[in-house]
Formats: sequence, C-alpha cells, structure tokens
Amino acid sequence: MAGPIKRSVAIAGHSTSISLEPIFWEALGEEAAELSLPLSALVARIDAERIEADEPANLASAIRVWLFERARERN
Repeated sequence: MAGPIKRSVAIAGHSTSISLEPIFWEALGEEAAELSLPLSALVARIDAERIEADEPANLASAIRVWLFERARERN
C-alpha cells in the first residue's frame, strides 16, 4: 500500500493541502464523477458537513469516513 499523497484543493476560494493514500484519491475522484461535481466541490461539500459536527475531525479523516459511508450505503 502506498503512503499518503499531498494535494492542494481549493475550498471556498482558499487552497488547502490534503494528504490521502492513492486509493482514497481514486475513490474520491470516482465519487465526484458519479455526482457530476468537480473534485474541489465534493471536498467542499464534505468539509461543510465536517465543520457542522460537535467535534469536527480533520479534513482528511472526514473524507475517508465519508467514502467509507458511501461504500456501506451501496452494500
């Protein structure tokens, strides 16, 4: 398994760096395509949900959990 890859993503006009393993970047890209969203828009959506939590996780963790929950919904 490959280690995390850091990428910059624009959220609300600001650039932020996110470190995810390649499998998560791939899954995130697939979900964005399925939802007909740019990757940055999907990340912004996940971030908006994340910051509404009582104790928000970091963004990379929130993305991993979001992807996991999407996969569970399909099973």
